[in-house]
Amino acid sequence: MPISVNLDAALDKSYESSSLADLANAPVAALAGVSQEDAEALRKAFNITTIADLANHKFVRTAQAIVTLSQVAK
Repeated sequence: MPISVNLDAALDKSYESSSLADLANAPVAALAGVSQEDAEALRKAFNITTIADLANHKFVRTAQAIVTLSQVAK
């Protein structure tokens, strides 16, 4: 069953028509609110260059796990 998601608000205008596979490989600056300077800082600090790199980064995953578990532990 096909799924349709409108991610326009989360993306830079130039990436709004991209497929999910293309977005995963897109630079982090493709995300709305992430500037080229922010993307460069992520690259320098954590070697993050793509949206997939960001999503799979150990610190991001750890932070997500902590928040999820904290909601269960309430």
